[in-house]
Formats: sequence, C-alpha cells, structure tokens
Amino acid sequence: MTDEMTRTRTVRARPHGRDRSRRWIRRVLIGLAALLVLVVLGAWALITFSSVPPPLALPARVSAPAGPLDGSWHAAAGSVAGFRVPETAFGLSNDTVGRTSHVTGTVTVAGGQVTGASFRILVASVLVNGKPQPQIAASLRTRRYPDATFSLAGPVTLGPAFAAGGTLHAAAAGRLVLNGLSRPVTVTVTARRDGAAIELAGTVPVSFATWDITGPSGFGFVFSLAGHGEVEFLLALRQ
Repeated sequence: MTDEMTRTRTVRARPHGRDRSRRWIRRVLIGLAALLVLVVLGAWALITFSSVPPPLALPARVSAPAGPLDGSWHAAAGSVAGFRVPETAFGLSNDTVGRTSHVTGTVTVAGGQVTGASFRILVASVLVNGKPQPQIAASLRTRRYPDATFSLAGPVTLGPAFAAGGTLHAAAAGRLVLNGLSRPVTVTVTARRDGAAIELAGTVPVSFATWDITGPSGFGFVFSLAGHGEVEFLLALRQ
C-alpha cells in the first residue's frame, strides 16, 4: 500500500517538474530576446547618433587672392588627411573616419599650371574618434609602411579664373603608394586661393583588394567594414 502511494505521488509530481522546466526555458528565451533587442538598439544608437566628421572640403574664403601664383607651395599648418570607409551594423550604415595632421608636401606652379605635386601622409598617426585603432593599423601594416605618398602624373591647368579667386574643379592623374604598393589613381580636387594661401581639397577612391589591404579583424561581430573607401585631404598651401 505504501509503495503504491509513493508511485502515485511521484506520478502526480512529474507534471509540476515539467511546468517548472518549461517556465525556466521561457525565462531564458525571453532574456535572450531582450538581450538581442538591447544589442540591436545599442548598435542603432551608436550608428545613428555617433559624431562622424564630415567629408573634408574647402572652408569659407577669408580674403581675396594676394601675391604671386607661380612658385613652390608647401603644406602648412591646417593641412589634414585621412580615410573614410563605410561601415554597417544590422543593416544600418555609417562611416569610419580617420584623421591626421601629419601631412607634408609641395605643389609647383609655373605659367598658370600645376607642373608638379607630391605629398606624404603619416598613416601611422591616423586617429579614429581621436584614438589609435590597432585593428586598422594592422590592416594597413603601418609598422612596416608608416607613410602613404601621392605624386602628380601630369600638369593641371589652373586658368585665369583661378588666379583671380575662382574655384577650380578638376580630376588629375597621379600615383598613390599605400601599404607598400604603388598604383595609378585619379584624384578629384577642388582648389581656391585665399589671401596668400591656396586651399586644396580632394579624394582618391581606394579598393582594399587593389592595395592588398585585409579587413580589420576583431573589429567586432556587430560591425563590419566595406572593402573600399576614400583617402581624403585638405591642404593649406603657402609659399
């Protein structure tokens, strides 16, 4: 009789055990769903509200052109360069932007033409959101190739309108050395005289595969970078 009562209590207790197990599974699933929602919302907020520097462009002009145009012009204080690469997170898009003021170079003007130009960017000094990014530095192999250089392949005509203060829009052929590799490129530029200075802004499209750039590892499972981007620069040139 006692054995039969024990079996009965055991049989009756089983449904309660299954109920507790189901409730535990439901709680775990609800918790995982809530965590996923928080991750998605966090990624959305980061992408939507993060402060991304705008593309480099000519600033507002301060004064009319002054001084001779022909001569050697050198990158001065206020020059900046870097990169812009599209990023995505859960289908949301934004840009990863790097900046450095470590830019040197010279532009030679003669007879109303740019007859030569070469620039050097210290890629190893590029900061993203004001901080170094080891993943990106590893992708660009900045320890081995700390610099990127650009040289103009042929003359660019400036014209009398530019000499008088007009804005020049041009596409120029050149050669970019990046990540230890040299490739021909086309740079899109805008330029304008401002007092005794020349301001020059431009972009060069870059495909990672062309320069053997490996996408950053450890950038995060939530985020991914595109396999292309732009080198961008804003140069303040003075004689």
